[in-house]
Amino acid sequence: MPIMAKFCPVCKKGSQMSGTRVLLRGHYNPTKTSRKYPNLQWAHLPSGGRIKVCTSCLKQGRHLTAKIKS
Repeated sequence: MPIMAKFCPVCKKGSQMSGTRVLLRGHYNPTKTSRKYPNLQWAHLPSGGRIKVCTSCLKQGRHLTAKIKS
């Protein structure tokens, strides 16, 4: 079974690092950064296979016309 990456193969949208913006934090009380992942959902290809694409590509139907190796 192939390992599914956490990025969209159609638009190459991947994860982003983001920090929480909390006021009144000093040098001795730092806030952690967190990683945000795209909303990936299973989608059917016209060739009969399935891939995980982000919801913005799924809504626009880009997975139906993109050249993707599956």
